[in-house]
Formats: sequence, structure tokens, C-alpha cells
Amino acid sequence: MTPADKLPVTSPANWIHGPQQGRWTYDDYAALPDDGNRYEIVEGVLYMSPAPSIDHQKIVGRIFYYLFTYIELAGLGTVLSSPVDVALSRPNIFRPDVLVVLNAGQEKLQETKIVGAPDLVVEVASPGSSISDRNRKYRIYAKTGVKEYWIVDPGTRTIEVLVLEGDDYHSLGAFREKATLPTQIVPELPVQVEQFFPPARNVFKNQN
Repeated sequence: MTPADKLPVTSPANWIHGPQQGRWTYDDYAALPDDGNRYEIVEGVLYMSPAPSIDHQKIVGRIFYYLFTYIELAGLGTVLSSPVDVALSRPNIFRPDVLVVLNAGQEKLQETKIVGAPDLVVEVASPGSSISDRNRKYRIYAKTGVKEYWIVDPGTRTIEVLVLEGDDYHSLGAFREKATLPTQIVPELPVQVEQFFPPARNVFKNQN
């Protein structure tokens, strides 16, 4: 069993051979062997995240589907889902669950990565990533100019919409059920929040 197998939360990958923590770059990251784990660089520190749950994957799929429908198919920009490397700055390489780059920023799309801030990033929080999503990533997304950031909470089935104002985010609120999102990236997005989440699981008992 490797150290990665024991990690329940996003944690520094100190066991990985490479530069000193705090000095990782994209070139170092790109040279990592594909071991099936999920890595990101945050302020030069290499982190590993636990594998996503099935529900997490389902939510990501639904968000991608609706954003692809109302942004990419509408000719407004590009929608991608993880794994895709986003080089926000030299010491920060993230893999958002879903991202949007509008037409005005298409030069950011390179062959193997995105260089610069997407217009929208979506992170589906999990028990192991919620601290990272709301603290480390929050600050860096704001600092590097990501215009809009959605934090999706599967536990409460809510989506918080954060919009960049100056160098910090302003929360427009956490939305649920039949509410629609006040997104500035795709105004009047005609999708209710509950459509981004799979139906709640029901346990049926055999009846004689």
C-alpha cells in the first residue's frame, strides 16, 4: 500500500521524488509518471487528491452537459472537464472539475494545457477537498483572474456562485432546487440547480 492509498483528504504528496516542496513547476509536474492519482500544484507544492466518488462523477457529467449545450454548442466558447491541466501561474497548476474559456480567450488553449485563467471554473467539493476548494484554491483563482467560480456541494445539493470584483470574490449566494444560477458567463442559463444533481437514491424494500 502506498502513502497515497491512505490519504482521505487532499494532502501534500511529500513521498513523490522531485523538487523540494514549494518549488514544483509545470515541467516537473508533466514529467510525473501516470500512476492513476490526481495531482495539482498549489503555490509550488505538489498535492494529491483522493479519487472522486461515483456521485461526484455524475455531478461533473451533468454540469459539463448543460454548460456544453448552452455555451459550446451555442458558439460562445469552449467547455472542458477534468482531467485538463490549467497553468494559472508558474507555481499553480490546477485541474478544475469543469471549466469554460469564452471565445475572447481561445488563445489560452494549447495542445496539452490551458495557460492563464479560464472565465469560469467549477469545483465539486468532497469531504476530502472542501478545505482546499474554499481556502487555497479560492485565493489563487481570485489572484489569477478567474472571473467566476462555482463551488458545488453534493451534501446540501447547492451551488455557490462567486464573481470576481477587483481582486476578491463576491458571493451571489448558494442556490438549490428550482433556482437558476445568476451566472455572468452565460446569462439567463435556463437550468434549475436540481438538474445538476442526480436523483436522490431510494432504497426499496421487498413487499410481499
